[in-house]
Amino acid sequence: MARLFGFSIDPKKKDSPSVISPVPQNNEDGNDNFIASSFYGSYVDIEGVYRSEFDLIKRYREMALHPECDGAIEDVINEAIVSDLYDTPIQIELSNLNASDKLKKAIREEFKTIKDIMDFDKKSHEILRNWYIDGRLYYMKVIDQKKPEEGIKDLRYIDPMKMRYVRQEKKKSKSERLNALNNNQNETKVVAPEIEEYFVYTPQPHYPSQAMTGGGGTKGVKIAKDSITYVTSGLVDRNKGLVLSYLHKAIKALNQLRMIEDSLVIYRLSRAPERRIFYIDVGNLPKIKAEQYLREVMGRYRNKLVYDANTGEVRDDRKFMSMMEDFWLPRREGGRGTEITTLPGGQNLGELSDIEYFQKKLYRALGVPESRIAAEGGFNLGRSSEILRDELKFSKFVGRLRKRFANMFTDMLKTQLILKNIVTPEDWEVLSEHIQYDFIYDNQFAELKETEMMNERLGTLAQIEPYIGRFYSQEWVRKNILRQTDGEMEELDEQIEQEIKDGIIPDPSAVDPITGEPLPAEGEMGEIPMDPEIDAGLTNAQVQKDTKKAEI
Repeated sequence: MARLFGFSIDPKKKDSPSVISPVPQNNEDGNDNFIASSFYGSYVDIEGVYRSEFDLIKRYREMALHPECDGAIEDVINEAIVSDLYDTPIQIELSNLNASDKLKKAIREEFKTIKDIMDFDKKSHEILRNWYIDGRLYYMKVIDQKKPEEGIKDLRYIDPMKMRYVRQEKKKSKSERLNALNNNQNETKVVAPEIEEYFVYTPQPHYPSQAMTGGGGTKGVKIAKDSITYVTSGLVDRNKGLVLSYLHKAIKALNQLRMIEDSLVIYRLSRAPERRIFYIDVGNLPKIKAEQYLREVMGRYRNKLVYDANTGEVRDDRKFMSMMEDFWLPRREGGRGTEITTLPGGQNLGELSDIEYFQKKLYRALGVPESRIAAEGGFNLGRSSEILRDELKFSKFVGRLRKRFANMFTDMLKTQLILKNIVTPEDWEVLSEHIQYDFIYDNQFAELKETEMMNERLGTLAQIEPYIGRFYSQEWVRKNILRQTDGEMEELDEQIEQEIKDGIIPDPSAVDPITGEPLPAEGEMGEIPMDPEIDAGLTNAQVQKDTKKAEI
């Protein structure tokens, strides 16, 4: 191999030497452990897996060129990435991150820097499409080797056909293996394999048998793991250890659709016209003479004038015979003589039920609702009861795609923050769990469903409100009726309290619960109720008696 290129980010905290296992890390990226040796030394032999992966990516890209498959892919990409005129397709969400405002601001700025380097706002559709079709995405993180603290300078896309992720077990000498066994013989008697992870880049997209050989004739470049952003689809063939694309399930359906379409075209071309059958009486002529006579009759009555679309002329094309021409059959003496009959054309040429079936099968394989095939059906927003279950499944599928694709930003942001000394590798492990990404959502069906669910909850809340404080507590109502989590309740309480302080909403304690009118402020006197006028003619006894009645 050529030299190891790039940089590495090593955490200060290493695993304990007592934490060992004979089993390597989980293979979630489709890479395997490869060990090989030759006369010149050890090298990495990845031809078998790489050849299959190379062919798979080529097949996926050919599938994307098919109009039906391309339409389904565009439906998925348009749902996942919504390009708005003013808003960016994706934003970082740090509401759940327990950190200072200064750190949050720095994270947002670095995230914006990464998007600007990639020009993600303009190229988001193409980036997600490449990842969806190929099933993997490679980006080279270019930094200034002399000034790594300045962060990422450039992010360069790498064709997956030129890159391969390798996990190789380091070979140890005999003395090292014996020492490891002696050190662990009292505990586990297991030697943990030491795994080296790196990427292999070949400038030309060809099979590695042409580029990766033992000795010094290699053309591949070893690149450090931390120098590459590697995002996969998450679909792995467990039998072969290959990363699959989301188009893999549709390979068979697309091939079947192509064959059905081709067979339908051939059938229509061959059976569409009406053809004549000429029965020529050849008497008792010998076989050779009969055939010669039949050819003469064919040439005499044959009329094959064709229209040349290139020149606009009508030309004679008698020397060629096509499958749509008439039939000429000899008939022996004793038959019915020369006869001409008509062979009718094919029937039911307008039936497309088989084509429609395989189109629906293709869309089902790609996870796109079948209702989207009929573009002439229009778009109707009614009640949620009218929404097809396929649309809800499709919405959840797009959500999973977004989460998987967002791992690209997580890796780039990690490198950027660590290189600029904003966070440490140990701190990042804690922060990354609370960093989320907010995509612009454009699924009207899911939005309609959420709106109707909220209306139903508010209607139930209005009915149960008189019983709050008697039979139901406010916390129970918020958890079971409004479906608010503990975190949402705490956050909403803080927002309400802050808005009351800011004067955005009135204080509930300062509002009359019956009339809804604000109560007089503290220190202000409203209208003082006047005592009833006392008739001077009344005696003191009568006054005292009336006062006691009023008190009672």
